[in-house]
Amino acid sequence: MAFYHTRTFHPEHIVVIQKKDIGSIITVQQNEIDIMKEIFSVIKEVATEMNEKFGACTVSTNVCDYQSNKHMHWYVYYGDRIRD
Repeated sequence: MAFYHTRTFHPEHIVVIQKKDIGSIITVQQNEIDIMKEIFSVIKEVATEMNEKFGACTVSTNVCDYQSNKHMHWYVYYGDRIRD
């Protein structure tokens, strides 16, 4: 699932999440590899669209204490940070 961040930090800021609760990229289990393939497919699609529109983008995820939401999620964004 991909949607615009509700508290955006960048001019273009998309969040990509999976429906299954996975804590972070470091807790992914072998039996969740298909989920990872699906999420990377969505990340690729969003990043491709953003790259075509702006010529660049960043894809990132946070781990453990850096996560504001303790559920694996990915950011695809473009532009300078607009707030802290």
